[in-house]
Amino acid sequence: MKRPNRVAVIGVGIIGACVGWNLTRRGAKVVFIDAGQPGEGVTNWSFSWVNASNKTVRKSYFDLNVAGLATYRELAAAIGPGSWWHPSGHLRWADDPAAEAKDLKNSELLAAWDYRVEVCTGAEVRSRFEPALTMPGEVPVWFYPDEAWVHGRHLVGRLVGQAVASGAELYSGIAVRDIGTGADGRIRTVALADGSRLDVDTVVNAAGPHASQVAGLIARHLPMRREPGAVTRLDCARVPVHRAMHAPHIEIRPDGDASVVLHSREIDALIGTGQDPAELGRLLRESARRVVPELGSARVTETRVSNRPIPADGFPSVGALPSVPGYYEAVSHSGITLGPVIGRLLAAEILSGKRDEMLADFRPERFSL
Repeated sequence: MKRPNRVAVIGVGIIGACVGWNLTRRGAKVVFIDAGQPGEGVTNWSFSWVNASNKTVRKSYFDLNVAGLATYRELAAAIGPGSWWHPSGHLRWADDPAAEAKDLKNSELLAAWDYRVEVCTGAEVRSRFEPALTMPGEVPVWFYPDEAWVHGRHLVGRLVGQAVASGAELYSGIAVRDIGTGADGRIRTVALADGSRLDVDTVVNAAGPHASQVAGLIARHLPMRREPGAVTRLDCARVPVHRAMHAPHIEIRPDGDASVVLHSREIDALIGTGQDPAELGRLLRESARRVVPELGSARVTETRVSNRPIPADGFPSVGALPSVPGYYEAVSHSGITLGPVIGRLLAAEILSGKRDEMLADFRPERFSL
């Protein structure tokens, strides 16, 4: 396979940054293009939980996410952990028998798949991990010690900064208007909204929730779900939690030295019912206060509603589209968990032409059938 001369990575969230960084370190010429600023879209407004415990619907998907955790550890060793990497584990518990039974069944499956899980009581969690929590002393709590959370914007900044220092180009705040192909159907150019045109021979569509529009520029139909989510940041004088957790009705994690991030699928269900983001943020803080009373006095700094980048069947779309030589997709929900492993696998495929079996179930051509 002919080695690409210049690769345009469209979308510089966590997945695009990881693809471009991996390509650059292997000697490829990379052009990052983002309509906004790197890492400030969905990547910055995600719960940012690195895990495989919530990915058991298909074994191949679980295995890909386990590889994602391992690749994060390799990435932290390669670039240094800094402010972006927080491998502090994850807690989960429920407040009704049906949800508790579901968590127990899932933990048993994970244990059978050699995924580390510890079962604690609420009292043990308060004693060992999180003294600020309010929870029944006897409630079962599942602790996943190998899981983590990531500050996505900080990681993207680190990866793009290193890539640019090694020769990559960055076009931010400018959208892609067109993708041109030659008479042979191969990718040839990318046209930007300012009228400029870049000569490239490879395009990576990592445009997240806008991926279907980018695919449309090559007359490709990429079906996507519309599943918006609301994420709130609280300003805290003291961050009272130390790790990501799924408590009843609310997800909570630290976000640095003075901030906490909140999300809830129950609150997501209110999006589109007339509730404005400020009210959604207030409801999220109220729900969090029941678990961490100290958060009741925290100030909501911002609430953002973002559309998650989920292909129609719920699984990633990663790899080449054989009908358009030079076009690749890197589109996935769980981009925070999967970004580094997708970046590594896709960069290797672009440069070698060899397909990795780990991506066999997630190929883009499944949507062309």
